[in-house]
Amino acid sequence: MRVLVIGSGGREHALCRSLAADPQVTEVHCAPGNAGVAQVATLHPVVQTDPAAVARLAGELEADLVVIGPEAPLVAGVADAVRQAGIPCFGPSAEAARIEGSKTFAKEIMAAAGVPTARSRTCVTPEEAAAALEEFGTPYVVKDDGLAAGKGVVVTEDRDEALRHAAACGRVVIEEFLDGPEVSLFALCDGSTAVPLQPAQDHKRAYDGDLGPNTGGMGAYTPLPWAPADLADRVMTETVLPTVTELAKRGTPYTGVLFVGLALTPAGPKVIEFNARFGDPETQVVLDRLATPLASLLLACATGTLDRFGPPSYRDGAAVTVVVAAENYPADPVKGDVVEGLSDVTGDAYVLHAGTAFDGDRVVSSGGRVLSVVGTGPDVAAARAAAYEAVGHIRLRGSHHRTDIAHQGI
Repeated sequence: MRVLVIGSGGREHALCRSLAADPQVTEVHCAPGNAGVAQVATLHPVVQTDPAAVARLAGELEADLVVIGPEAPLVAGVADAVRQAGIPCFGPSAEAARIEGSKTFAKEIMAAAGVPTARSRTCVTPEEAAAALEEFGTPYVVKDDGLAAGKGVVVTEDRDEALRHAAACGRVVIEEFLDGPEVSLFALCDGSTAVPLQPAQDHKRAYDGDLGPNTGGMGAYTPLPWAPADLADRVMTETVLPTVTELAKRGTPYTGVLFVGLALTPAGPKVIEFNARFGDPETQVVLDRLATPLASLLLACATGTLDRFGPPSYRDGAAVTVVVAAENYPADPVKGDVVEGLSDVTGDAYVLHAGTAFDGDRVVSSGGRVLSVVGTGPDVAAARAAAYEAVGHIRLRGSHHRTDIAHQGI
């Protein structure tokens, strides 16, 4: 099987690494990829939000499966173009990807499907925003209605900050704060049915103690020893399957991965957000534990045959990933610094590249989140120790990382 992965981040490196290890896969290609992905896949230049260009590349490679990583190509309709070219594609249509592309649309779907989530208001004027803040109270939760690369959300006690964010975004969803630990769950969908992957927990804030601005994610771990044993089953029953059914009823069947960001409130799991793709950095740890061959699962979703599979299986133990971020991330990250120490990471840890590129034979930073360092072990504590030992070998001028990833897991 020849597989083409679209994207260039840590999520795509994790996907390509898992696909390359699948005995059914003969070739892994990635467009555009990064310096780390080049170790496990053949890279191709492409404008990943250009549907025609991606479909043309898939045809030239005679790909048996196309896997679209980031949200922007999905919203741009890349999956539609690939399917129209007759190539199986893992990723929702542009219409179905509105579940992430528009927070308002996602709320409409949840309301119609009876999915538990926060009460909310869509606001376009300062007056509407002020009224919604007054209605829901503190902490204020203000979300950019459109795509914002995981950084369009402000949660604050400062009313002026909330109003400034609303004004900067233009159209926002303001909602009540959901109190409780946050959990990420991926559900693989084939348009009519779905299966869950193992839950994980992300750490969104930039600094230790969940302080600082929101980011795309500073680290993650799985499994969650403290989470209810029936969590995945309950979320599938109350959230995922009703959502998939509602989308199919509207003529926009959902094919791909549905990311469910949850708050475990006293009243039960409630949806914070939907994403139309694998979350980053949760993907890095979930795929590390997945024992079921990845390509067969993704192809089953793309071809509507997921019901032939039983629940995915997992390796014993745990995985923890720690993100090494560039100086001044997430505000205006510094790029072009040399990354050193990669070859010193051995044993129960490995490095996935996120924002890297080649400068001659040197690896340099090219984005905000530069590396995702994954540690594994028999339990969360051991995996966490392996990850942080590996991070200690990485040298990147001005970089920073959180030191408390997976603290809840131990």
